[in-house]
Amino acid sequence: MVVEPEHTSVNGRKRPQPPQRTHREVADELRARIRSGALPPGRRMPTQAQLAEEFGVERGAVRQALRILQSEHLLTNVTKGSPATVVPDLDKALTGPGAPPLPTTVALAPRIASAFAAQHVRIDALCLTSVSLTLALGEPLRQIHAGRRKPAKIDVRVLLPSRDIDLAFPVPVAGRDGGDPVHRRWLAMRNAQGQVLRHNLLALRATHGIDVRVSFRALPFTPPVKLYLLNGVESLFAYYTVTRREQEIDQERLEMYDAEGTRSVLFAFERGAGLRDTAFVEQSRRWFDALWETISSELLLTS
Repeated sequence: MVVEPEHTSVNGRKRPQPPQRTHREVADELRARIRSGALPPGRRMPTQAQLAEEFGVERGAVRQALRILQSEHLLTNVTKGSPATVVPDLDKALTGPGAPPLPTTVALAPRIASAFAAQHVRIDALCLTSVSLTLALGEPLRQIHAGRRKPAKIDVRVLLPSRDIDLAFPVPVAGRDGGDPVHRRWLAMRNAQGQVLRHNLLALRATHGIDVRVSFRALPFTPPVKLYLLNGVESLFAYYTVTRREQEIDQERLEMYDAEGTRSVLFAFERGAGLRDTAFVEQSRRWFDALWETISSELLLTS
């Protein structure tokens, strides 16, 4: 057997091959291209053979990835014989009543953008750091600056964990003896993301004359779920799934229990879509209001 030169080191030993991508990683990359517009609505996808060559995977992995995107209503015509096609109405696929549960990075931005079509935009969020919300606001802010959206009023309320509590996660696996760099890192992220969110929204007062109010309050517990309420008519709900992972903090590799909120799957409920959906939206609003008005406290986005 002849060993290809690019996989052979100077001592004649075969170099290890890079790990092959999974079908889910292929789906994640293609989904990102669709969301970014690199693969626009109505565009035919590359053939399965071309995708297999690009990603360095078998065609079976490509077919699995395409079926995932078809189940998310992002692709049509997923067959062996011809290239798939990006759905013509992408916004409807991501925000319509039949839209499937999707990761937060995929599902939240288009729904937030749709909420900004209202004259009075109201967003309530309960989360761990507000990273996902800050990212999702990028698109409607671009639309406002481009003149495609012009709400008269924006009210945003955000519930975040207090800096003074012992978080359930993220937390070092070895415990908190001798300080807690994981907590310091989380606090810095919470404060930085909150400050960016508030600055970007309040800037709309000066640039576009929009009446904007942004408020934060602190929770005395670690939220096991994230919740977004949009204009009182839609509730987006996701579980934080805790995993054990390793990360470098302050030049030290630390094992921690953490949850990656941007990948949490959002379940959407809409008022008027049925009795269960309507009840869920209403109860979510009552739960958020109760937390805001009772056990939460003033939150200062400082170190």
